[in-house]
Amino acid sequence: MNPFIRSNQYNFIKKQTQVLVNGHATVNDQEVLNALRALSLEKVLWLFEEASEDQKNLLNPMVDIKEKLEAEDFLEILKPYVIPFKEISEAAIKKIFPKAKKLKIPSLENIDFKEISYLGWLDKGSNKKFLIIEYKNKLVGISGGYKDSNKKGICALCNRIEEIGMFTSSVKGLTQDAFITRGNYICRDSQKCNENIVSLDKLNNFVELIENK
Repeated sequence: MNPFIRSNQYNFIKKQTQVLVNGHATVNDQEVLNALRALSLEKVLWLFEEASEDQKNLLNPMVDIKEKLEAEDFLEILKPYVIPFKEISEAAIKKIFPKAKKLKIPSLENIDFKEISYLGWLDKGSNKKFLIIEYKNKLVGISGGYKDSNKKGICALCNRIEEIGMFTSSVKGLTQDAFITRGNYICRDSQKCNENIVSLDKLNNFVELIENK
């Protein structure tokens, strides 16, 4: 069976397993637990409306999860079926950001591409943030200035409360020499941000806003 689970869907499943573990730890009413199990599985299967029987059979055992170790074992079984972020090399990254002459690229060997919905890193030397996002089956590069806010707030990418900063990027305006600066608060830690992403809606909206599509 080929990989069929996106990283954000895997994160959503992970959160539902935690719901089940918490439920069994705090609820004694069996009817309530049965309803919780059914609802959690329903939410997960809703993500895969065109799932095959084999895919459903892989996901269905989630309802039997009661303890943390069972959740971890279940997620480990699913991991091989997660679709990794598009393979990319350092040379390809440099082509995506041709204007960044002294581009500092993170070590790609240390990144688990099955755990990211986008590739992002902060260049502390230039106070710039670089993002590579898959949008409409293409890798889109977005770069901009980044200023820490030194506070927690809602990230425009993962929609969770984390340590955030203002990301600003200039896009072409209506006339040839006109530029519009657009800003969003996003997570300082891109790895943590990726762990929080359970839907690609905010990520796609961000690309559309910055790219002025």
